Parts: sequence; C-alpha cells; structure tokens
Amino acid sequence: QVQLVESGGGLVQAGGSLRLSCAASGLTFSSYHMGWFRQAPGKEREFVASISWSGSTTLYADSVKGRFTISRDNAKNTVYLQMISLKPEDTAVYYCAARGRISTQFSYWGQGTQVTVSS
Repeated sequence: QVQLVESGGGLVQAGGSLRLSCAASGLTFSSYHMGWFRQAPGKEREFVASISWSGSTTLYADSVKGRFTISRDNAKNTVYLQMISLKPEDTAVYYCAARGRISTQFSYWGQGTQVTVSS
C-alpha cells in the first residue's frame, strides 16, 4: 500500500532551520505531484508548498515564500521541505501528501511530523 513517512521535525529556536523529508513507497513517485501542509493547534490544515511531478513547478503559501523551499529527488522517492528563518507561528504538525498528475485532490497523506519553534 501507499506510505508517506515524514521525518525531520523537532524543536528549534526562532530564526533557526529545519529540513523535513517525506519518503514515499507503494506508488510510482515520479507520477505524483507532492505537497506539504501543516496544521497548528486549534486551526485548520493549510497548504504550505507543492512541487510538480518533474520538479519544474513549485508553489508556496504567501506566509512561507522566501523562507521555505520544496524539492524532490525522484531517484530516492523523497520530497523535502527546507525551512529557514523559522518563526513561532510556523509551529504545527507538517504533513506531506501526494496527488496524481491529472487529479485535483491530494489522495495520499503521511502521518505528520511536529515542528515547534520557540521564541
């Protein structure tokens, strides 16, 4: 079955950096667009970033533009989220998700990894 496993979360001070990874299995990774989402306590899940199946197109939420970078390695079936200049408001559980090339919905989700940014 399809599995998306996030890693790399943790506790970091404001201004610090983290790199999240999401390892995919059970699907043809290069056929899927990938995304990162996050959910803070008491808030709805929100879009963070996405990357096309080829890696040629990326999209970012305004709140993370210039600070976060999404990338992928199709040979390793892995998508990354490099986060710099972290802020306390970035604290959330971060999820990766997969969407088929012609699909409009992200159909597969990971279990999430906690990112906590202290002030």
